[in-house]
Amino acid sequence: MTPKQVLDSFSQTLLQDERILSPQERALLSAILQHANAGSGANPNMREAVRTAIASSVGEVVAQRAFAVLGGSIVDRILEQGGTSSVVESKRPVTEYLGPKDPQPPTGPKPAPLQPAPATGPLTPTVPTSDPKGPQPPHAATSTVISQTSVAAAERPQQLPAECVVLDEFLAPQELAELTGFILDHEAEFEASEVISPHSEGGVVNYEHRSSRVLMDLGKYQDLMLDRIRTALPEVLGKLGMEEFTIAGVEAQVTASNEGDFFHFHSDNGSERVASRYLTFVYFFHREPRGFEGGELRIHDARLQNGEYVSEGTYQTIIPQQNQIVFFPCEVLHEITPVKCASRLFADSRFTLNGWLRR
Repeated sequence: MTPKQVLDSFSQTLLQDERILSPQERALLSAILQHANAGSGANPNMREAVRTAIASSVGEVVAQRAFAVLGGSIVDRILEQGGTSSVVESKRPVTEYLGPKDPQPPTGPKPAPLQPAPATGPLTPTVPTSDPKGPQPPHAATSTVISQTSVAAAERPQQLPAECVVLDEFLAPQELAELTGFILDHEAEFEASEVISPHSEGGVVNYEHRSSRVLMDLGKYQDLMLDRIRTALPEVLGKLGMEEFTIAGVEAQVTASNEGDFFHFHSDNGSERVASRYLTFVYFFHREPRGFEGGELRIHDARLQNGEYVSEGTYQTIIPQQNQIVFFPCEVLHEITPVKCASRLFADSRFTLNGWLRR
């Protein structure tokens, strides 16, 4: 095969993988190109300019997704061929086996993610529609994963239903008012949200995957929330069919989501670094009157495919309600749809006090 034939074959393979481009995105691109061709008429320069602009945007989005997808597939194949015993018994750092770190995704301004056509029913999730933000503070200590690949992949169930427990009026009215006031007083301490990738030692800001801001120091409100969660835990675990456990650790943060912010679908314990996470909680609150729309929590039905959980295309949708908390297993795929906030004021953001219980 010629180099061009090899490249064409590889492009066709990527095109058929819905983790790289969903059917809705492919249909949208086709419609955009047809419209551009019709609008440019006989002007070949205009057609080429449109094609180049779209190719650049699509190329970077595809590269970002393939970066995680191909890496996860390689790990799965290594595990299938070599087993896991050597990984468990070895004391050498993984970096000694793999050599230099993988190159990171391109830096600099990022194009807007591809925007899917409006859906009339549950569809395979796509990259949420949002314009990337400008530069944000470089440090934040959030802990959420992009890849769902894990050394313990063989132990995971083949089907993962979208199960959750929702409790209303979780805090007393005075506690809710004080928490909201505390958050509004600490706006300056919020920092850019990060995600954990198997290709990096710590969290990284990735506006193709997540856009929001977080506050890690919750003061007395972390203990308050944990106390309320401990009280509700037997009921929650019973409804989810999960075994009771001793809480070995707690992570918590407040997330502020404003105009265009989103979080692409992911799980919360898909790498060894966060494998001990067991139960996710998401507590919704906001200033009154409510100043945002969207920001829905979607919890997906999923199946195991090539060592990763992928959405079945069906999901539960939870619309954020004041003083409401949602619990679900950490391995469940979920996403946050784009937020609309006309004022763009921090005080009008969609707030969550969210985190994870480890066992």
